Amino acid sequence: MEDYRVIEVKRSIFEDNDADAERLRQALREENTFLVNIMSSPGAGKTTLLERTLEELGGSLKIGVMEADIDSDVDAKRMNDAGARAIQIHTGGMCHLDADMTRQGLKELGTKDLDLVFLENVGNLVCPAEFDTGASANVMLLSVPEGDDKPLKYPLMFQVSELVLINKTDVLPYFDFDMEACRAAILERNPAAAVIPVSAKTGEGIPEWCAWLKRRIQS
Repeated sequence: MEDYRVIEVKRSIFEDNDADAERLRQALREENTFLVNIMSSPGAGKTTLLERTLEELGGSLKIGVMEADIDSDVDAKRMNDAGARAIQIHTGGMCHLDADMTRQGLKELGTKDLDLVFLENVGNLVCPAEFDTGASANVMLLSVPEGDDKPLKYPLMFQVSELVLINKTDVLPYFDFDMEACRAAILERNPAAAVIPVSAKTGEGIPEWCAWLKRRIQS
């Protein structure tokens, strides 16, 4: 006879985090603060995108930024130089933020006088998609050099994101990237997703991205 037990785990390991995230989302809603969780691979251009966004929206909205990385504070310094209230979150080696970590960051940042807060999540196409941070909206940034097949290889990231920004369109002539095939793959994973091609370097698509943000904040 076997001398071990088999235990069936029927409760999601994410259940507690999901409940915590919903409480955080409600608290932000009550104070009229809109939190955007931006996810991408390392080097896709999140920080440069935020610098452009601050240029576009900084005069009309009060904006804060939480930078999440395993180490360093280079991104928080860039956000501070761009005029945003910014803090750096070190994850202690973890490849994502969860709702409690996000709450701690928001407490340190201070949100009651902010209209919009960006959470620049850890660069990773897997773990950040698995944990609800309590954000009002999830946005995924895909860059042209990464290839147009990423929606097929990392489906959850695209399924949980209501907007996909395809960045670095300025280098499209130098890469074998099929924009329409990528768009089709995104919509296959998430038919409700919006897709906006942008270049954080040249400014292409930034007005459309900022207009999307304003619509979501007001909705």
